[in-house]
Amino acid sequence: MPEAIWISFAFGLGLLVKAIGLPPLVGYLAAGFVLSGLAATTDIAIEATDALQHIAHLGVLLLLFTVGLKLKVRSIISPEVIGGSLLHFGITCLVFTPGIYLLMDLEWQTAFLLAVALSFSSTVLAAKVLETKRELKAFHGRVAIGILIMQDLIALLVMSLAAGQAPSQWALIVFGLPLLRPVLFKLMDASGHDELLILLGLLLALVVGGLGFESVGLSSELGALVFGAMLASHPRAKELSESLWSVKEVFLVGFFLQIGIGGLPDGQALIFAVVAAVVLPLKGLLFFFLLLLFRLRARSGFLSALSLTNYSEFGLIVASVALPEWLVPLAITVALSFVISAPLNRFSHALYERWSGTLVGFESHKHHPDEQPVSLGNTRVLVMGMGRAGTAAYDWLKKSEPDLMGLDSDPVKAGGHQKAGRNVVYADAEDTTFWQGLDMPSVEAVILAMNELEGKLIAARMLRKKGFKGYIVAHTMYADEAKKICDAGADDTYLTMSETGVALASHLKDYQTAVPSKTAGTA
Repeated sequence: MPEAIWISFAFGLGLLVKAIGLPPLVGYLAAGFVLSGLAATTDIAIEATDALQHIAHLGVLLLLFTVGLKLKVRSIISPEVIGGSLLHFGITCLVFTPGIYLLMDLEWQTAFLLAVALSFSSTVLAAKVLETKRELKAFHGRVAIGILIMQDLIALLVMSLAAGQAPSQWALIVFGLPLLRPVLFKLMDASGHDELLILLGLLLALVVGGLGFESVGLSSELGALVFGAMLASHPRAKELSESLWSVKEVFLVGFFLQIGIGGLPDGQALIFAVVAAVVLPLKGLLFFFLLLLFRLRARSGFLSALSLTNYSEFGLIVASVALPEWLVPLAITVALSFVISAPLNRFSHALYERWSGTLVGFESHKHHPDEQPVSLGNTRVLVMGMGRAGTAAYDWLKKSEPDLMGLDSDPVKAGGHQKAGRNVVYADAEDTTFWQGLDMPSVEAVILAMNELEGKLIAARMLRKKGFKGYIVAHTMYADEAKKICDAGADDTYLTMSETGVALASHLKDYQTAVPSKTAGTA
Protein backbone atom coordinates (compact mmCIF):
# COMPACT_ATOMS: atom_id res chain seq x y z
CA MET A 1 0.00 0.00 0.00
CA PRO A 2 2.10 2.97 -1.25
CA GLU A 3 -0.17 5.58 0.36
CA ALA A 4 0.77 4.34 3.83
CA ILE A 5 4.48 4.72 3.01
CA TRP A 6 3.95 8.23 1.60
CA ILE A 7 2.01 9.41 4.65
CA SER A 8 4.51 7.95 7.11
CA PHE A 9 7.57 9.50 5.49
CA ALA A 10 5.85 12.84 4.79
CA PHE A 11 4.68 13.19 8.39
CA GLY A 12 7.97 12.06 9.92
CA LEU A 13 10.23 14.37 7.92
CA GLY A 14 7.69 17.20 7.94
CA LEU A 15 7.63 17.05 11.76
CA LEU A 16 11.42 16.93 11.87
CA VAL A 17 11.99 20.05 9.79
CA LYS A 18 9.22 21.92 11.60
CA ALA A 19 11.01 21.24 14.88
CA ILE A 20 14.04 23.15 13.59
CA GLY A 21 11.94 26.09 12.38
CA LEU A 22 11.58 25.28 8.67
CA PRO A 23 8.35 24.98 6.66
CA PRO A 24 7.07 21.36 6.56
CA LEU A 25 7.11 21.33 2.75
CA VAL A 26 10.92 21.08 2.96
CA GLY A 27 10.33 17.81 4.79
CA TYR A 28 7.86 16.63 2.15
CA LEU A 29 10.44 17.20 -0.59
CA ALA A 30 13.04 15.38 1.51
CA ALA A 31 10.58 12.52 2.06
CA GLY A 32 10.18 12.13 -1.68
CA PHE A 33 13.94 12.00 -2.19
CA VAL A 34 14.34 9.47 0.65
CA LEU A 35 11.67 7.27 -0.93
CA SER A 36 13.39 7.60 -4.29
CA GLY A 37 16.68 6.57 -2.66
CA LEU A 38 15.05 3.53 -1.04
CA ALA A 39 13.65 2.48 -4.41
CA ALA A 40 17.12 2.79 -5.98
CA THR A 41 18.98 0.84 -3.27
CA THR A 42 16.45 -1.81 -2.25
CA ASP A 43 13.90 -4.09 -3.82
CA ILE A 44 11.03 -1.90 -2.58
CA ALA A 45 8.96 -0.65 -5.51
CA ILE A 46 8.23 3.04 -4.93
CA GLU A 47 7.01 5.21 -7.77
CA ALA A 48 4.76 8.18 -8.47
CA THR A 49 1.41 6.51 -9.18
CA ASP A 50 -1.46 8.02 -11.16
CA ALA A 51 -3.24 8.63 -7.86
CA LEU A 52 -0.32 10.70 -6.52
CA GLN A 53 -0.12 12.71 -9.74
CA HIS A 54 -3.85 13.40 -9.55
CA ILE A 55 -3.59 14.52 -5.91
CA ALA A 56 -0.66 16.78 -6.83
CA HIS A 57 -2.70 18.43 -9.58
CA LEU A 58 -5.63 18.99 -7.23
CA GLY A 59 -3.26 20.66 -4.78
CA VAL A 60 -2.07 23.09 -7.43
CA LEU A 61 -5.67 23.95 -8.44
CA LEU A 62 -6.68 24.58 -4.83
CA LEU A 63 -3.59 26.74 -4.28
CA LEU A 64 -4.54 28.89 -7.28
CA PHE A 65 -8.18 29.05 -6.18
CA THR A 66 -7.18 30.36 -2.73
CA VAL A 67 -4.83 32.87 -4.40
CA GLY A 68 -7.82 34.05 -6.43
CA LEU A 69 -9.87 34.49 -3.27
CA LYS A 70 -7.30 37.04 -2.10
CA LEU A 71 -7.14 38.80 -5.48
CA LYS A 72 -8.74 42.09 -4.51
CA VAL A 73 -7.93 44.80 -7.02
CA ARG A 74 -7.21 47.40 -4.33
CA SER A 75 -4.47 45.17 -2.88
CA ILE A 76 -2.41 45.33 -6.07
CA ILE A 77 -3.36 48.70 -7.55
CA SER A 78 -0.47 50.72 -6.16
CA PRO A 79 2.76 51.90 -7.79
CA GLU A 80 5.06 50.00 -5.43
CA VAL A 81 3.23 46.69 -6.01
CA ILE A 82 2.73 46.84 -9.78
CA GLY A 83 5.97 48.69 -10.55
CA GLY A 84 8.05 46.74 -8.03
CA SER A 85 6.86 43.31 -9.20
CA LEU A 86 7.12 44.03 -12.94
CA LEU A 87 10.53 45.73 -12.70
CA HIS A 88 11.89 42.94 -10.50
CA PHE A 89 10.61 40.30 -12.91
CA GLY A 90 12.05 42.11 -15.94
CA ILE A 91 15.47 42.82 -14.39
CA THR A 92 15.79 39.28 -13.01
CA CYS A 93 15.03 37.73 -16.39
CA LEU A 94 17.42 40.13 -18.17
CA VAL A 95 20.26 39.27 -15.78
CA PHE A 96 19.62 35.55 -15.16
CA THR A 97 18.81 34.48 -18.74
CA PRO A 98 22.22 35.27 -20.33
CA GLY A 99 24.00 34.08 -17.17
CA ILE A 100 22.29 30.69 -17.25
CA TYR A 101 22.73 30.48 -21.02
CA LEU A 102 26.49 31.11 -20.86
CA LEU A 103 27.32 29.13 -17.72
CA MET A 104 25.19 26.05 -18.40
CA ASP A 105 25.29 25.94 -22.21
CA LEU A 106 21.53 25.69 -22.57
CA GLU A 107 19.12 26.85 -25.25
CA TRP A 108 17.88 30.43 -24.93
CA GLN A 109 14.29 29.33 -24.31
CA THR A 110 15.31 26.94 -21.50
CA ALA A 111 17.55 29.58 -19.92
CA PHE A 112 14.71 32.12 -20.07
CA LEU A 113 12.18 29.76 -18.46
CA LEU A 114 14.64 28.91 -15.69
CA ALA A 115 15.16 32.65 -15.08
CA VAL A 116 11.38 33.08 -14.94
CA ALA A 117 11.06 30.25 -12.40
CA LEU A 118 13.78 31.81 -10.22
CA SER A 119 12.22 35.28 -10.38
CA PHE A 120 9.22 34.29 -8.25
CA SER A 121 9.08 34.38 -4.44
CA SER A 122 7.26 31.89 -2.26
CA THR A 123 3.63 32.76 -1.49
CA VAL A 124 3.47 29.88 1.01
CA LEU A 125 6.58 30.87 2.98
CA ALA A 126 5.99 34.63 2.95
CA ALA A 127 2.33 34.27 3.98
CA LYS A 128 3.26 31.84 6.77
CA VAL A 129 6.02 34.13 8.08
CA LEU A 130 3.86 37.27 7.98
CA GLU A 131 0.88 35.47 9.51
CA THR A 132 3.01 34.06 12.34
CA LYS A 133 4.27 37.55 13.16
CA ARG A 134 0.74 39.02 12.71
CA GLU A 135 2.03 41.36 9.99
CA LEU A 136 -0.19 40.43 7.05
CA LYS A 137 -2.11 43.72 7.34
CA ALA A 138 0.86 45.90 8.22
CA PHE A 139 2.02 48.13 5.38
CA HIS A 140 5.10 46.06 4.55
CA GLY A 141 3.01 42.87 4.72
CA ARG A 142 0.40 44.24 2.30
CA VAL A 143 3.15 45.28 -0.13
CA ALA A 144 4.77 41.83 0.00
CA ILE A 145 1.46 39.99 -0.51
CA GLY A 146 0.51 42.34 -3.36
CA ILE A 147 3.82 41.62 -5.12
CA LEU A 148 3.32 37.88 -4.59
CA ILE A 149 -0.15 38.06 -6.18
CA MET A 150 1.30 39.90 -9.17
CA GLN A 151 3.98 37.22 -9.48
CA ASP A 152 1.31 34.50 -9.34
CA LEU A 153 -0.51 36.17 -12.23
CA ILE A 154 2.73 36.37 -14.23
CA ALA A 155 3.40 32.70 -13.48
CA LEU A 156 -0.05 31.74 -14.68
CA LEU A 157 0.46 33.66 -17.92
CA VAL A 158 3.82 31.92 -18.49
CA MET A 159 2.24 28.51 -17.82
CA SER A 160 -0.57 29.16 -20.30
CA LEU A 161 1.89 30.26 -23.02
CA ALA A 162 4.29 27.39 -22.33
CA ALA A 163 1.51 24.78 -22.46
CA GLY A 164 0.69 25.91 -25.99
CA GLN A 165 -2.97 24.97 -25.69
CA ALA A 166 -5.27 26.15 -28.48
CA PRO A 167 -8.66 27.09 -27.00
CA SER A 168 -11.84 25.96 -28.70
CA GLN A 169 -14.57 28.30 -29.92
CA TRP A 170 -16.45 27.58 -26.69
CA ALA A 171 -13.74 29.40 -24.77
CA LEU A 172 -15.54 32.65 -25.56
CA ILE A 173 -18.04 31.66 -22.87
CA VAL A 174 -15.40 32.73 -20.33
CA PHE A 175 -16.12 36.40 -21.08
CA GLY A 176 -19.65 35.92 -19.78
CA LEU A 177 -18.55 34.51 -16.43
CA PRO A 178 -18.97 37.83 -14.54
CA LEU A 179 -22.72 37.41 -15.09
CA LEU A 180 -22.55 34.36 -12.80
CA ARG A 181 -21.20 36.32 -9.85
CA PRO A 182 -24.64 37.01 -8.25
CA VAL A 183 -25.41 33.28 -8.46
CA LEU A 184 -22.07 32.38 -6.88
CA PHE A 185 -22.64 34.90 -4.10
CA LYS A 186 -26.06 33.37 -3.33
CA LEU A 187 -24.48 29.91 -3.24
CA MET A 188 -21.89 31.21 -0.78
CA ASP A 189 -24.61 32.67 1.43
CA ALA A 190 -26.68 29.46 1.28
CA SER A 191 -23.72 27.16 2.08
CA GLY A 192 -23.46 28.15 5.73
CA HIS A 193 -20.26 27.78 7.71
CA ASP A 194 -19.66 24.01 7.73
CA GLU A 195 -18.86 21.24 5.25
CA LEU A 196 -21.11 22.65 2.51
CA LEU A 197 -18.87 25.71 2.29
CA ILE A 198 -15.81 23.50 1.80
CA LEU A 199 -17.63 21.41 -0.82
CA LEU A 200 -18.62 24.58 -2.67
CA GLY A 201 -14.97 25.62 -2.79
CA LEU A 202 -13.92 22.21 -4.10
CA LEU A 203 -16.72 22.28 -6.68
CA LEU A 204 -15.74 25.68 -8.04
CA ALA A 205 -11.96 25.09 -7.95
CA LEU A 206 -11.77 21.54 -9.29
CA VAL A 207 -14.94 20.94 -11.29
CA VAL A 208 -16.38 24.20 -12.63
CA GLY A 209 -13.07 26.05 -12.84
CA GLY A 210 -10.53 23.27 -13.40
CA LEU A 211 -12.45 20.72 -15.49
CA GLY A 212 -14.67 23.37 -17.06
CA PHE A 213 -11.81 25.44 -18.46
CA GLU A 214 -9.95 22.30 -19.54
CA SER A 215 -12.97 21.13 -21.55
CA VAL A 216 -12.91 24.31 -23.68
CA GLY A 217 -9.16 24.13 -24.31
CA LEU A 218 -8.06 26.52 -21.58
CA SER A 219 -5.72 25.94 -18.64
CA SER A 220 -7.37 24.29 -15.63
CA GLU A 221 -5.05 26.39 -13.45
CA LEU A 222 -6.48 29.55 -15.04
CA GLY A 223 -10.00 28.31 -14.33
CA ALA A 224 -9.29 27.74 -10.65
CA LEU A 225 -7.76 31.23 -10.30
CA VAL A 226 -10.63 32.93 -12.17
CA PHE A 227 -13.36 31.37 -10.04
CA GLY A 228 -11.47 32.25 -6.89
CA ALA A 229 -11.12 35.86 -8.08
CA MET A 230 -14.86 36.04 -8.83
CA LEU A 231 -15.56 35.38 -5.14
CA ALA A 232 -12.81 37.65 -3.78
CA SER A 233 -15.18 40.55 -3.06
CA HIS A 234 -17.66 38.39 -1.12
CA PRO A 235 -17.62 39.15 2.64
CA ARG A 236 -16.97 35.46 3.39
CA ALA A 237 -14.13 34.95 0.91
CA LYS A 238 -11.61 34.89 3.77
CA GLU A 239 -13.69 32.28 5.61
CA LEU A 240 -13.77 30.07 2.50
CA SER A 241 -10.02 30.44 2.05
CA GLU A 242 -9.39 29.45 5.67
CA SER A 243 -11.79 26.49 5.37
CA LEU A 244 -9.90 25.18 2.33
CA TRP A 245 -6.45 25.83 3.82
CA SER A 246 -5.93 22.40 5.38
CA VAL A 247 -7.43 20.55 2.39
CA LYS A 248 -5.13 22.45 0.03
CA GLU A 249 -2.08 21.78 2.22
CA VAL A 250 -2.80 18.02 2.28
CA PHE A 251 -3.09 17.85 -1.50
CA LEU A 252 0.07 19.94 -1.95
CA VAL A 253 1.94 17.32 0.06
CA GLY A 254 1.34 15.07 -2.96
CA PHE A 255 2.87 17.68 -5.27
CA PHE A 256 6.12 17.89 -3.29
CA LEU A 257 6.29 14.12 -2.75
CA GLN A 258 5.82 13.56 -6.47
CA ILE A 259 8.83 15.75 -7.25
CA GLY A 260 11.10 13.87 -4.85
CA ILE A 261 9.92 10.41 -5.92
CA GLY A 262 10.66 11.38 -9.52
CA GLY A 263 14.40 10.89 -8.94
CA LEU A 264 17.39 11.73 -6.79
CA PRO A 265 19.32 14.94 -7.51
CA ASP A 266 22.57 14.50 -9.39
CA GLY A 267 25.72 16.59 -9.12
CA GLN A 268 24.54 19.13 -11.67
CA ALA A 269 21.27 19.66 -9.75
CA LEU A 270 23.15 20.23 -6.49
CA ILE A 271 25.56 22.70 -8.11
CA PHE A 272 22.64 24.58 -9.67
CA ALA A 273 20.89 24.82 -6.28
CA VAL A 274 24.03 26.01 -4.45
CA VAL A 275 24.78 28.69 -7.08
CA ALA A 276 21.15 29.87 -6.94
CA ALA A 277 21.39 30.07 -3.14
CA VAL A 278 24.59 32.13 -3.37
CA VAL A 279 22.90 34.76 -5.57
CA LEU A 280 19.72 34.78 -3.45
CA PRO A 281 20.77 37.92 -1.50
CA LEU A 282 20.86 39.82 -4.81
CA LYS A 283 17.15 39.08 -5.19
CA GLY A 284 16.42 40.68 -1.82
CA LEU A 285 18.65 43.68 -2.53
CA LEU A 286 16.89 44.30 -5.83
CA PHE A 287 13.49 44.26 -4.11
CA PHE A 288 14.79 46.64 -1.40
CA PHE A 289 16.11 49.27 -3.80
CA LEU A 290 13.09 49.02 -6.10
CA LEU A 291 10.74 49.64 -3.18
CA LEU A 292 12.87 52.62 -2.10
CA LEU A 293 12.55 53.87 -5.67
CA PHE A 294 8.80 54.03 -5.05
CA ARG A 295 9.47 56.16 -1.92
CA LEU A 296 8.91 53.56 0.78
CA ARG A 297 10.80 54.06 4.01
CA ALA A 298 13.84 51.87 4.58
CA ARG A 299 12.05 49.83 7.27
CA SER A 300 9.07 48.93 5.07
CA GLY A 301 11.31 48.22 2.10
CA PHE A 302 13.64 46.03 4.16
CA LEU A 303 10.88 43.96 5.82
CA SER A 304 9.00 43.48 2.53
CA ALA A 305 12.18 42.56 0.65
CA LEU A 306 13.32 40.09 3.30
CA SER A 307 9.99 38.23 3.20
CA LEU A 308 10.39 37.97 -0.60
CA THR A 309 14.01 36.75 -0.49
CA ASN A 310 13.39 33.13 -1.43
CA TYR A 311 12.45 31.02 -4.44
CA SER A 312 8.91 29.92 -5.09
CA GLU A 313 6.89 26.73 -5.20
CA PHE A 314 5.19 28.46 -8.15
CA GLY A 315 8.50 28.09 -9.99
CA LEU A 316 8.07 24.35 -9.56
CA ILE A 317 4.51 24.52 -10.89
CA VAL A 318 5.75 26.45 -13.94
CA ALA A 319 8.53 23.88 -14.39
CA SER A 320 6.05 20.98 -14.16
CA VAL A 321 4.37 22.40 -17.27
CA ALA A 322 7.29 23.89 -19.22
CA LEU A 323 10.51 22.27 -17.87
CA PRO A 324 9.72 18.86 -16.36
CA GLU A 325 13.36 17.77 -16.66
CA TRP A 326 14.36 20.66 -14.34
CA LEU A 327 11.88 19.88 -11.58
CA VAL A 328 14.40 18.18 -9.28
CA PRO A 329 17.12 20.91 -9.49
CA LEU A 330 14.51 23.60 -8.93
CA ALA A 331 13.00 21.67 -6.02
CA ILE A 332 16.41 21.51 -4.31
CA THR A 333 16.85 25.24 -5.02
CA VAL A 334 13.48 26.13 -3.46
CA ALA A 335 14.12 23.96 -0.40
CA LEU A 336 17.58 25.48 0.14
CA SER A 337 16.17 29.01 -0.16
CA PHE A 338 13.61 28.17 2.54
CA VAL A 339 16.41 26.93 4.81
CA ILE A 340 18.06 30.35 4.43
CA SER A 341 14.98 32.58 4.39
CA ALA A 342 12.86 31.16 7.22
CA PRO A 343 15.38 31.80 10.06
CA LEU A 344 16.26 35.27 8.73
CA ASN A 345 12.60 36.32 8.70
CA ARG A 346 12.16 35.27 12.31
CA PHE A 347 14.72 37.94 13.26
CA SER A 348 13.74 40.53 10.63
CA HIS A 349 13.00 43.35 13.11
CA ALA A 350 16.23 42.75 15.03
CA LEU A 351 18.20 42.73 11.77
CA TYR A 352 16.64 46.04 10.75
CA GLU A 353 17.49 47.61 14.10
CA ARG A 354 21.10 46.51 13.66
CA TRP A 355 21.42 47.92 10.14
CA SER A 356 18.91 50.79 10.30
CA GLY A 357 21.62 53.46 10.49
CA THR A 358 22.97 52.39 7.10
CA LEU A 359 19.63 51.51 5.46
CA VAL A 360 17.92 54.81 6.30
CA GLY A 361 20.62 56.61 4.32
CA PHE A 362 19.20 55.14 1.10
CA GLU A 363 15.70 56.58 1.68
CA SER A 364 14.22 59.13 -0.70
CA HIS A 365 13.68 62.60 0.76
CA LYS A 366 10.25 62.80 -0.85
CA HIS A 367 6.96 61.88 0.82
CA HIS A 368 6.65 58.19 1.60
CA PRO A 369 3.33 56.34 1.22
CA ASP A 370 3.97 54.73 4.63
CA GLU A 371 4.98 57.94 6.40
CA GLN A 372 3.86 58.07 10.04
CA PRO A 373 2.90 61.04 12.25
CA VAL A 374 5.66 62.83 14.16
CA SER A 375 3.31 64.69 16.51
CA LEU A 376 -0.09 63.91 18.02
CA GLY A 377 -0.80 67.62 18.60
CA ASN A 378 -3.57 68.28 21.12
CA THR A 379 -4.71 64.64 21.31
CA ARG A 380 -5.73 63.73 24.86
CA VAL A 381 -6.95 60.16 24.29
CA LEU A 382 -5.25 57.79 21.84
CA VAL A 383 -6.79 54.54 20.52
CA MET A 384 -4.20 52.21 19.00
CA GLY A 385 -5.74 49.60 16.70
CA MET A 386 -8.98 50.51 14.93
CA GLY A 387 -10.59 47.10 14.50
CA ARG A 388 -14.02 46.30 15.97
CA ALA A 389 -12.98 46.86 19.59
CA GLY A 390 -10.98 49.99 18.84
CA THR A 391 -13.72 51.48 16.65
CA ALA A 392 -16.36 50.81 19.31
CA ALA A 393 -14.18 52.49 21.96
CA TYR A 394 -13.50 55.45 19.64
CA ASP A 395 -17.18 56.00 18.79
CA TRP A 396 -18.21 55.83 22.46
CA LEU A 397 -15.51 58.28 23.54
CA LYS A 398 -16.20 60.65 20.67
CA LYS A 399 -19.45 61.74 22.36
CA SER A 400 -17.55 63.33 25.24
CA GLU A 401 -13.91 63.64 24.13
CA PRO A 402 -13.15 66.13 21.31
CA ASP A 403 -9.37 65.61 21.32
CA LEU A 404 -9.40 61.98 20.22
CA MET A 405 -7.18 60.15 17.71
CA GLY A 406 -6.97 56.59 16.39
CA LEU A 407 -3.90 54.83 14.96
CA ASP A 408 -3.87 51.70 12.78
CA SER A 409 -1.12 49.78 10.97
CA ASP A 410 -3.36 49.14 7.94
CA PRO A 411 -3.26 52.26 5.70
CA VAL A 412 -6.38 51.19 3.79
CA LYS A 413 -8.34 50.76 7.03
CA ALA A 414 -7.07 54.14 8.28
CA GLY A 415 -8.27 55.74 5.04
CA GLY A 416 -11.70 54.13 5.45
CA HIS A 417 -12.02 55.57 8.95
CA GLN A 418 -11.03 59.01 7.65
CA LYS A 419 -13.81 58.85 5.06
CA ALA A 420 -16.22 57.91 7.86
CA GLY A 421 -15.27 61.11 9.69
CA ARG A 422 -12.94 59.63 12.32
CA ASN A 423 -9.56 61.16 13.18
CA VAL A 424 -7.47 58.09 12.31
CA VAL A 425 -3.97 57.96 10.80
CA TYR A 426 -1.57 55.23 9.76
CA ALA A 427 1.07 54.16 12.29
CA ASP A 428 2.75 50.86 13.11
CA ALA A 429 3.19 50.29 16.87
CA GLU A 430 5.93 47.73 16.18
CA ASP A 431 8.06 50.29 14.33
CA THR A 432 10.63 51.61 16.80
CA THR A 433 11.43 54.57 14.51
CA PHE A 434 7.82 55.71 14.94
CA TRP A 435 8.27 55.91 18.70
CA GLN A 436 11.70 57.54 18.50
CA GLY A 437 10.44 60.62 16.66
CA LEU A 438 6.94 60.82 18.16
CA ASP A 439 5.84 63.94 20.05
CA MET A 440 2.74 63.42 22.25
CA PRO A 441 2.63 66.44 24.60
CA SER A 442 -1.08 66.34 25.55
CA VAL A 443 -1.89 62.61 25.65
CA GLU A 444 -3.40 61.54 28.96
CA ALA A 445 -4.72 58.04 28.19
CA VAL A 446 -4.02 55.29 25.66
CA ILE A 447 -6.27 52.37 24.71
CA LEU A 448 -4.39 49.38 23.24
CA ALA A 449 -6.95 47.68 20.99
CA MET A 450 -4.65 45.92 18.51
CA ASN A 451 -5.35 42.26 17.75
CA GLU A 452 -1.74 41.18 18.20
CA LEU A 453 -0.23 40.60 21.63
CA GLU A 454 3.24 41.63 20.43
CA GLY A 455 1.98 45.01 19.27
CA LYS A 456 0.38 45.71 22.67
CA LEU A 457 3.55 44.71 24.51
CA ILE A 458 5.76 46.91 22.33
CA ALA A 459 3.37 49.87 22.58
CA ALA A 460 3.15 49.62 26.38
CA ARG A 461 6.93 49.35 26.76
CA MET A 462 7.67 52.21 24.35
CA LEU A 463 5.09 54.51 25.97
CA ARG A 464 6.68 54.02 29.38
CA LYS A 465 10.17 54.28 27.88
CA LYS A 466 9.22 57.70 26.46
CA GLY A 467 8.27 58.77 29.99
CA PHE A 468 4.51 58.61 29.53
CA LYS A 469 2.86 58.75 32.99
CA GLY A 470 -0.76 58.57 31.86
CA TYR A 471 -3.29 55.74 31.89
CA ILE A 472 -2.79 52.70 29.60
CA VAL A 473 -5.57 50.13 29.22
CA ALA A 474 -5.76 47.09 26.92
CA HIS A 475 -8.04 44.17 26.12
CA THR A 476 -7.12 40.55 25.47
CA MET A 477 -8.71 37.11 25.31
CA TYR A 478 -6.45 35.30 27.78
CA ALA A 479 -5.43 35.80 31.41
CA ASP A 480 -1.76 34.96 30.79
CA GLU A 481 -1.59 37.62 28.05
CA ALA A 482 -3.21 40.14 30.39
CA LYS A 483 -0.39 39.64 32.89
CA LYS A 484 2.25 40.13 30.19
CA ILE A 485 0.63 43.38 29.04
CA CYS A 486 0.48 44.72 32.60
CA ASP A 487 4.10 43.72 33.17
CA ALA A 488 5.01 45.67 30.00
CA GLY A 489 3.53 48.86 31.49
CA ALA A 490 -0.28 48.86 31.13
CA ASP A 491 -2.34 49.98 34.13
CA ASP A 492 -5.33 47.73 33.43
CA THR A 493 -6.15 44.85 31.10
CA TYR A 494 -9.63 43.49 30.52
CA LEU A 495 -10.56 40.05 29.26
CA THR A 496 -12.72 40.54 26.19
CA MET A 497 -15.19 37.72 26.78
CA SER A 498 -15.57 38.54 30.47
CA GLU A 499 -16.37 42.15 29.63
CA THR A 500 -18.88 40.97 27.02
CA GLY A 501 -20.64 38.94 29.72
CA VAL A 502 -20.71 41.94 32.05
CA ALA A 503 -22.17 44.10 29.26
CA LEU A 504 -24.91 41.52 28.61
CA ALA A 505 -25.76 41.39 32.31
CA SER A 506 -25.92 45.19 32.49
CA HIS A 507 -28.59 45.18 29.77
CA LEU A 508 -30.66 42.80 31.90
CA LYS A 509 -30.22 45.08 34.92
CA ASP A 510 -31.34 48.09 32.88
CA TYR A 511 -34.42 46.14 31.73
CA GLN A 512 -35.31 45.12 35.28
CA THR A 513 -34.97 48.74 36.42
CA ALA A 514 -37.22 49.98 33.62
CA VAL A 515 -39.82 47.19 34.02
CA PRO A 516 -40.31 46.17 37.71
CA SER A 517 -40.86 42.45 38.18
CA LYS A 518 -44.30 41.05 38.99
CA THR A 519 -42.97 39.85 42.30
CA ALA A 520 -41.87 43.34 43.23
CA GLY A 521 -45.26 44.70 42.12
CA THR A 522 -47.32 42.31 44.28
CA ALA A 523 -45.12 42.86 47.29
